[in-house]
Amino acid sequence: MYNNPYLSNIYNQQASLDRINEQINQLENLKKQMQQPQQQPTSLTQNFQLAPTTRDVIRYANSMEEVERDMVIGDTPYFSKDMSVVWIKNIKGEIKTYELNEILPKDDKDIKIEYLQAQIEELKKGINKYESNANVNESINESVESKESSNVSSVSKYAKKSK
Repeated sequence: MYNNPYLSNIYNQQASLDRINEQINQLENLKKQMQQPQQQPTSLTQNFQLAPTTRDVIRYANSMEEVERDMVIGDTPYFSKDMSVVWIKNIKGEIKTYELNEILPKDDKDIKIEYLQAQIEELKKGINKYESNANVNESINESVESKESSNVSSVSKYAKKSK
């Protein structure tokens, strides 16, 4: 029964009919989709900025006049060529000037030297204060002695006259 060519031919015809029917259904679905009205895509609104968006990482200037001439879109630093001065210009055109000093790393020896130098300066100030206090005391003593000597001499004059 399985080797019957007539039956196998019927099964092949049925499989072919099923495939044809499936393709017909797919074509009808496509036809329906084509007949439906297409939706309009939503409109896009684009805004463009006219201001430059890229800024230099660092700007150099030789003088304050160069900084004043330049137009800025935000707080912008300008450095002198030798990196000793920085100007910061804001949108309003106000410019602030700063002096830059290099900070060198210090090792233990440098720290010890600075500490000892500070102590020497304190001792010098202490000596100067001591000397100035001594000078003040001497001048006070001298003025007191001169007043006493003038008083003593005048008392002795009166003492001599009364005798």
